[in-house]
Amino acid sequence: MIQASRIQLLNPRLANQIAAGEVVERPASVIKELLENSLDSGARRIEIDVEQGGIKLLRVRDDGCGIDADDLPLALARHATSKIRDLEDLERVMSLGFRGEALASISSVSRLTLTSRREGAPEAWQVETEGRDMEARVQPAAHPVGTSVEVRDLFFNTPARRKFLRTEKTEFDHLQEVIKRLALAHFGVAFHLRHNGKGVLALHESADDASRARRVSAVCGPAFMEQALPIEIERNGLRLWGWVGLPTFSRSQADLQYFYVNGRMVRDKLVAHAIRQAYRDVLFNGRHPTFVLFLEVDPVAIDVNVHPTKHEVRFRDSRTVHDFLYGTLNRALADVRPEDHLATISAPTTPQVTGQAAGIFGGQSEMSLAANVQTMTTVPAPDYPRGGSSGSGSGYGYRVQPDRPDQPVAEVQGAYRTFYAPLDSTAAQPLPPAQGDVPPLGYAIAQLKGVYVLAENAQGLVVVDMHAAHERITYERLKTAMASEGLRGQPLLVPEPLAVSQREADCAEEHHAWFGRLGFELQRLGPESLAVRQIPALLKQAEATQLVRDVLADLLEYGTSDRIQAHLNELLATMACHGAVRANRRLTLPEMNALLRDMETTERSGQCNHGRPTWTQLGMDELDRLFLRGR
Repeated sequence: MIQASRIQLLNPRLANQIAAGEVVERPASVIKELLENSLDSGARRIEIDVEQGGIKLLRVRDDGCGIDADDLPLALARHATSKIRDLEDLERVMSLGFRGEALASISSVSRLTLTSRREGAPEAWQVETEGRDMEARVQPAAHPVGTSVEVRDLFFNTPARRKFLRTEKTEFDHLQEVIKRLALAHFGVAFHLRHNGKGVLALHESADDASRARRVSAVCGPAFMEQALPIEIERNGLRLWGWVGLPTFSRSQADLQYFYVNGRMVRDKLVAHAIRQAYRDVLFNGRHPTFVLFLEVDPVAIDVNVHPTKHEVRFRDSRTVHDFLYGTLNRALADVRPEDHLATISAPTTPQVTGQAAGIFGGQSEMSLAANVQTMTTVPAPDYPRGGSSGSGSGYGYRVQPDRPDQPVAEVQGAYRTFYAPLDSTAAQPLPPAQGDVPPLGYAIAQLKGVYVLAENAQGLVVVDMHAAHERITYERLKTAMASEGLRGQPLLVPEPLAVSQREADCAEEHHAWFGRLGFELQRLGPESLAVRQIPALLKQAEATQLVRDVLADLLEYGTSDRIQAHLNELLATMACHGAVRANRRLTLPEMNALLRDMETTERSGQCNHGRPTWTQLGMDELDRLFLRGR
């Protein structure tokens, strides 16, 4: 048991070493702090030299504004900074480093040398310190305009901390990842990295869209840029831009996810939740999306001073930010069509989703989207010649009638029973002339083993999984039909009591109208008790009380929830799966062409309801390589 003793001030060395425990975890932590200082100084070129993964040496040289000779000792003092003057500055932080603890903490566990020269100064000055005595020694030095920071023998005086370091390769990999993260957020700065004297990374200044795309490709890999959708949308004081990977370019790990708020790399639960929801309907189970996204907000609307390493931020209006991210990304992914996939094959960029696209979902929040179950936009079919009949339908499946807003859900529920009806048996027609406009997925030429549809388009051969494609088409139509009417509630014969906390009961009462639009009726019985009196008719088999608990938990955590919509979508996806054409079902050419045309106008048609791809493209170059043509 710890004995009580008198209170005393910690000596500066021990206080700095305790602070170092929060800031300096490994060489990567040091390089982050040094690079953020260089970026805040206005540097346009930063050179990094590393030895033994950063354990032996870390040197960062920049061409920024430099530090006055009189300020050099202060630069190594605790809580000394040039970036914050008063409380108003703290409420509008735009710099990356502002706490004034980084250099003091680093110098307490290493041998640090800081050399700097201001523009117009006759000479540079240098300050040295070691973790032993913390006495700063200042002397003149030779150095161009800018600053160099040299950190040697990290944790030399704290051997217990040094034992927790990994191998040289592991530490260098972490360090390199930090540099890449910062390089993605500062396209106007050149980064050069050398490890043990060998050049590893050379990222030149990026001044235009093409050079920015090249930098993203260098950091994230060319495959990402080939399968990425550029985004740039501004609404309600929020601006989101960057690149999101198509659902087909998912990862087994969440290792290609870069999100920045006002140029600061963050890992935020609210942001992760919004992005995960946006991808949920198109991503295969267990896979992770890829993205490089930049969110710009008013600095007053966020608090960046909530974590020592500044990896987390707090939004003043988290609900608005969540809805903006979810709505923007959900609509962007829904608007991806086969021609967008094909564009990535022939060009490094794809059509941008601009601010005009935001008008599709306007100012609706995710809650209003959920209240309507699913807000869909009818996309007119291109005027490509069809191989089937001239009727309004494609000859198969179930088509929602847009001129019938009163179309009953009962009809939607029973619609899947008609999916096994014979498909359009119109006689096959010859392919349109080759010189005409060829639609993105081309024209069907055959069916393989009763499973795949083979089609010819301008790029070569298209292979379509007919069941997966028809499943997505049917699913989207069922969601549209559901949205046209909304949800019907089914009163419970015996209301189900629900014991909750007072905070959860208050939340349920606050969102009573929202629950009602979704088919629920909740009644407050007491300070910590509710009664579920009605549930959505389509969810009568669901665990009502548990669903309400989960929804309340989401509302308290994120200010929004889509669990009810998720359960409904699961039901509709099951109906669509049963209703889609089965394997070994023989289709005529007009039926196959009708399927291709519907894929071109259906949202998220690139993936089935389970996130698997519905089609793939084999270009002529790939086919030529298979048969060694041209060699």
